[in-house]
Amino acid sequence: MTGHQSSNIAAANKVLDDFMAAFNARDLAAWEKTFNFPSVRLASNTLTIIEPGYHKPEMFLRGALKDWHHSAWERRDVVHAGPDKVHFDTRFTRYRADGSVIGGFDSIYVVTCENGHWGVKCRSSFAP
Repeated sequence: MTGHQSSNIAAANKVLDDFMAAFNARDLAAWEKTFNFPSVRLASNTLTIIEPGYHKPEMFLRGALKDWHHSAWERRDVVHAGPDKVHFDTRFTRYRADGSVIGGFDSIYVVTCENGHWGVKCRSSFAP
């Protein structure tokens, strides 16, 4: 691995750290800063194209996130890394406020560098 690849992997990992921290804080403005738009999510057999403003505070009150309190990365393994893109094999776990597990979900995250900004471009998970 070259030094350049190492710095790209570090930058992409920081995006995933910031992504999870902002999501757990329910800070949608900070969370959007961790994306490169348009961003793609493939989950529940549905492909969603995400643009700025797509996520709303109400999303934390219904559906799969209704009982959700926070999430944590369990695994973030680099599959491939290049000058402007890193592929991660990940697993995250969703928790309730009492610390009980809602579920753990394997996923693939693609973090890209566009115009000097590292952000989540694509994610595919088995999460609802």
